[in-house]
Amino acid sequence: MALSGVAIEQLGKISVLHLIYILAFTVIAFLAVSNLIRSLISVSMGSQRTPPNSFSRRFGQSSHPELFDDQGRPISEPLLVMRSVNVDDAREKLNAIFDASPSVTFQEGEEEK
Repeated sequence: MALSGVAIEQLGKISVLHLIYILAFTVIAFLAVSNLIRSLISVSMGSQRTPPNSFSRRFGQSSHPELFDDQGRPISEPLLVMRSVNVDDAREKLNAIFDASPSVTFQEGEEEK
């Protein structure tokens, strides 16, 4: 396949900046793909092994300072207490807080004038 004169002229017009761009893009793409492969390998290796402290955390042998009293003994009180509230009760409480706020009384005073 022979190149025509126009094709040879267009090949000659490729500047050095184009070649540097192509080379830089190739290097960056190679680094990105190699980093992706390395990350996938490290994640797969990490998921196959178990953490060494999982047994001690599961049975309350943690060293977090909030879990111990002043003498260093583990506390035996519940750490989180959740209370279920009815939607109507919550709405009444919020309305009471809103009605007691100073901005509501100020707005009502302006509307009466």
